[in-house]
Amino acid sequence: MKIISGTAHRALAEKIAETLGQPLADVQVDAFPDGETAVKINENVRGEDVFIIQPSCPPTNHNIMELLILVDAARRASAERITAVMPFFGYARQDRKDQPRVPITAKLVANLLTSAGVNRVLTMDLHAPQIQGFFDIPVDHLYAKPVLIGYLRERHPDTSNLTVVSPDVGGVKMARAYADALGAELAIVAKHRISATRVEAMNVIGDVKDRDVLLVDDMTETAGTLVSAADILHKHGAKRIFAGVSHAIIGEMAHDRLKTSKIEELITTDSVPQAFGPKIQAVSIAPLMGEAIRRINGGQSVTSLFSV
Repeated sequence: MKIISGTAHRALAEKIAETLGQPLADVQVDAFPDGETAVKINENVRGEDVFIIQPSCPPTNHNIMELLILVDAARRASAERITAVMPFFGYARQDRKDQPRVPITAKLVANLLTSAGVNRVLTMDLHAPQIQGFFDIPVDHLYAKPVLIGYLRERHPDTSNLTVVSPDVGGVKMARAYADALGAELAIVAKHRISATRVEAMNVIGDVKDRDVLLVDDMTETAGTLVSAADILHKHGAKRIFAGVSHAIIGEMAHDRLKTSKIEELITTDSVPQAFGPKIQAVSIAPLMGEAIRRINGGQSVTSLFSV
């Protein structure tokens, strides 16, 4: 087995390698003066099972291109099998034609990975699970829920007064899974999206008065959905408001919103390096990803890691 890290999230790659008791492979990733990416693998990978860890987080296009170049280098060095380990899969929201003359970019990225020489993909909490079907190669789709639930049970052991809330109708299935695991009630915020950065929350379906609330979602970038939902939940009498998301690609706008929001704590994973800052608690997925890599390498079942 060889573990290779791109530059997207080396800290996570080092943690994963540590859980596996493996050193990261010696790989040189540089840029030419004109901005082109230069890659060189400085050790033998012939006949090896190669795992390349590279979430496609911002700068998204750069990180995807770097991943493709790393894959090409490993393939041309005669690696036996190449697995793209993408804890966060970018472009996942562009998964269908919802307007005339727009691309299905998630499918394009799947094609690019396959064409470059990827034999398998390991990812976590895709925005749309059906994206697995965009690939003609095996996709192991893990869930952050076991990791986040473990932290929540430790941090908030008393769930008798907890309601899990989906910030939109589309996230009800995920919210129901969290509610069942925590033994909590379920509620929904019906929202109306105005633009990519503005969300107008409309109403609450369910009882949140005098209850602690956990908002759950698969990802957040601007925190618009979460903050709007938190505002309306506060107006409906929610006592304490927390949020749990799988991927927190937090930018400056999101940090500003979270600082002044009703959300006490945003619980997330370290799937991307942007998951840090005030009110943000990142729980590591390195043990989960490391165990999945160990089982893939050993030809063992990873089904038990698919816990929803």
